[in-house]
Amino acid sequence: MADFSDYTSPVAAHTEDADKFLITAIRSGDQRAWHQLIERYQGRLLAFARARLRAPGEAEDALQETFLGFVSSLKHFDESRSLETYLFAILRYKIQEALTKKQRHADQAVGFDADEDGPPTAEASVEETPSQVLAAREGTKRQADVIATILRRLIEELRDRGKLEDLQVVELLFYVGLRNKEAADRLGRDEKSIAGVKFRALGRLREFLEELEAEDRGLLDESISSDATIAKVWRQRRLSCLKRSTIGSYLLGVLEEPWSSYTAFHLDEVKCLMCKANAEDLSAESEQLAGGELSDRMFQSSVGFLSRWSGTDSSS
Repeated sequence: MADFSDYTSPVAAHTEDADKFLITAIRSGDQRAWHQLIERYQGRLLAFARARLRAPGEAEDALQETFLGFVSSLKHFDESRSLETYLFAILRYKIQEALTKKQRHADQAVGFDADEDGPPTAEASVEETPSQVLAAREGTKRQADVIATILRRLIEELRDRGKLEDLQVVELLFYVGLRNKEAADRLGRDEKSIAGVKFRALGRLREFLEELEAEDRGLLDESISSDATIAKVWRQRRLSCLKRSTIGSYLLGVLEEPWSSYTAFHLDEVKCLMCKANAEDLSAESEQLAGGELSDRMFQSSVGFLSRWSGTDSSS
């Protein structure tokens, strides 16, 4: 029986090694490495931005801000993290900034506040102190870490056992937020079988939670932050996102079952924006679309900041 524990682990390991090499070189002020990183990631990031920001100029602005944001945080970047995930996180933040700014301008143009028509809210009796805000953020992060840990174990277990059809059910229920009947209709399965998958998945999550330290288990006994919901953690941590090489194999038509069907489901049913962005970028690469001009613009607009944040002279 085929081992589905990591369908593309050799390629994934090579990608991680290449990213670490580039980051080390960039930290020393290597301009060529910086240009190579831009070329490596600009396509998928731009495709993601264009899906959220319809104007091409806005998408390119968000992409530029993403690369500048990465350079400015380079000293603090943890190389144990996925570089791709980190860049997408910065980009999501820049897109949200752009959308918020656009909404604010629209509200000013029509002459009313965005919250005017909403229900009245009671003012807080005691203003939160900075330490309280930071403590709340830390608590949210710890809750999200626990949720991500047990979800990741469930996803990996289903993949290891080749139960990708069950993983489809779990994604539709826990990530997309469908009801049992909706998931059954979407997948063409009996509602009872969907309920059975859900029951077993919840049981495994409870077991994984019980195996954690008591302090971590207790975090989920508290009120769960809106920023630590299952769907939000799943999306932000990219828990079931596909390897880029898996998507590439799928597009070439050489990906074997059951991974081919699961990949189609993840792209077309779950509609994961980051994986769709990778697919769009890979399709563009296969059509040999020119991207040199854009990468040159991104490089020229950001290389001046490289020496400032790397602590070296980038002209060398």
